[in-house]
Amino acid sequence: MLIGVISDTHIPERALKIPEPVFKAFKDVEVIFHAGDLVSMDVLHELENLAPTLCVQGNVDRMCGLKLPKQEIVTIEGIKIGIDHGEVYPRGDTLQLKYIGMEMGVDVLISGHTHTSFIKEVGNILLLNPGSPTVPRMSDPSVMVLEIKDKELDAKIIKIGESKCKSLNFKGRE
Repeated sequence: MLIGVISDTHIPERALKIPEPVFKAFKDVEVIFHAGDLVSMDVLHELENLAPTLCVQGNVDRMCGLKLPKQEIVTIEGIKIGIDHGEVYPRGDTLQLKYIGMEMGVDVLISGHTHTSFIKEVGNILLLNPGSPTVPRMSDPSVMVLEIKDKELDAKIIKIGESKCKSLNFKGRE
């Protein structure tokens, strides 16, 4: 299964539209996870034209009055994946994100909020952040594609407009 992961699009608040390379990166995905801060439901509808999209509420979504769930949990091939915007301070604090993942009881936690992509294993939880395709912070614009096959998860950070990517293979619990 191929999964597109995106966060912090901030449309139309800080960007006009989803960059075209996102659609190219997500052309074969079966589902999309958005880790919050869409700002407009138009973003969700546009992504749903590509694949079913699951979205959680980010801090700016809350201020804009968007009614989205705070967290979601999905199990795919025995890998339990949590999605949470990741509003921790300092931003991106991996120990606090690990605790969110532990509270959710997941193997993998997808978060956003930092606008910077990362793939980190902390204890027994894999932390994934796709960054932002529209308003990155001190990094390139990015999204992420996950492939789950035979109870293994392969995460790739896709730098928008570049062919480079960073990967990590994660084997789910038996």
